[in-house]
Amino acid sequence: MSPWVVTLIILAVVAGVLVALYVTGTKMQKKQTEQKEQMMAAAQTMSMLIIDKKMMKMKEAGLPKMVMEQTPKRFHNAKMPIVKVKAGPQIMNLICDDGVFDELPTKGEVKVLVSGIYIVGVKSIRGKKKAAEEVPQKKGFAAKLRSKQRQLQKEYEKEEQAKAERKAGKAEEKARREKAKKITK
Repeated sequence: MSPWVVTLIILAVVAGVLVALYVTGTKMQKKQTEQKEQMMAAAQTMSMLIIDKKMMKMKEAGLPKMVMEQTPKRFHNAKMPIVKVKAGPQIMNLICDDGVFDELPTKGEVKVLVSGIYIVGVKSIRGKKKAAEEVPQKKGFAAKLRSKQRQLQKEYEKEEQAKAERKAGKAEEKARREKAKKITK
């Protein structure tokens, strides 16, 4: 075979892989936004004292057995933001959203939105704010990726909302035109 044929075959394979990644990525993004909406709908406000927060593996975090059984095996070794809290008389470990994890102060009382064992958002922080030594001087690679992902997720949600508004506007316009046609007949 000539080098041109080999190059064209390689380019076709790479293009196919990129298209497949794009399609699966958009499906996963839509699924993630739907899950986030469901979690926000089920979220409750709780007041709690943050004892400690760490990025740790799920199997080392001391999460309930039921949670560990329900999560896929591949996530057991993945590091996740875990927060040790005191809610009322009970001390427990909760999983935290990446964006919320950076906002939470240690040894501070916080009102948060909780959906199950997942901290979805922060309502208010009371008492001690973040200490100077607690704020990292330089962001690590993973922290930069998480912040970039949050930024892109917000942009995507804005685009989806604008698309839905345009679609609703077109539907209203079409309904008005149809109504005007019926009146003139």
